[in-house]
Amino acid sequence: MSEQIRILIADDHPLFREGVAQSLASEPGFTVVGQAGSGEEAFTLVGDLLPDVLLLDVTMPGDGGIVTAGKVATAWPVVRIMMLTVSEDQDTLMAALKAGARGYVLKGVTARDLTNAVRVVAGGDIYISPALAGGILFELTARTQQSDDPLTSLTDREREILGLVAEGLTNREIGERLHLAEKTIKHYMTNVLQKLQVRSRVEAALLAQKHGLAKE
Repeated sequence: MSEQIRILIADDHPLFREGVAQSLASEPGFTVVGQAGSGEEAFTLVGDLLPDVLLLDVTMPGDGGIVTAGKVATAWPVVRIMMLTVSEDQDTLMAALKAGARGYVLKGVTARDLTNAVRVVAGGDIYISPALAGGILFELTARTQQSDDPLTSLTDREREILGLVAEGLTNREIGERLHLAEKTIKHYMTNVLQKLQVRSRVEAALLAQKHGLAKE
């Protein structure tokens, strides 16, 4: 990435938060645009600053990280969310991913690993701490095998957009119909392609038609 990656950090421990901010701000290509001490404050700052990456602690006063992740993912899907936490619980990890997090990193990582994780998430990929990746991969594979309908992993908005793609609408036309920016529709489709594990919108549209998502 040639442009600066703009980062917002949310953690209720000021000393830890400041340390992370200083560490990331010292990296070339990174800019820390703000800090928050609660989920509510983070949500407000995301709306004001629209960072590229939001680092969220799971456990915070008021709205915790997972609730906040869900709100941010719904309101601003262009923001990449990464959890930075001490929790190694698989259920918490699954809940975070379901809420819209693109990364899940344990607080014990080195500065170098954290930097790498932020770059991966900012680039549109998913990053999970290696210590947890094996378990989550097994669980996701098991769930996929148990599901006859791959579209069940999509949110209602993603299903709606995919249905319009299957009808032949472009991103711009979908944006006009749903009153959303074309860039936002493109981001939603990126999520859809990754969730369905297909390479193009054509494959996604065919899959939608196969499962009856497209209108006649």
